[in-house]
Amino acid sequence: MQITNQQIKGYVMLCNEGKIDRTLRVALGLGLIAYGVVDANYIVAAIGAIPLITGAVGVCPLYLIFKFDTNCKKD
Repeated sequence: MQITNQQIKGYVMLCNEGKIDRTLRVALGLGLIAYGVVDANYIVAAIGAIPLITGAVGVCPLYLIFKFDTNCKKD
């Protein structure tokens, strides 16, 4: 059984990103960070951290606001 919810300090954080969405976010984040570091454009690198973190965690705050979900597996 795969767990789709993460419990952190008593709060339940739903995973609202599917596997493909998470993979694309991590790849995009790493690509932006690499480009920003090579080009010495650290603003782009900082922006690349956003999809990297949301892809690693599995939760997108904008998806929560707009009640959007790409996660196929539910409890």
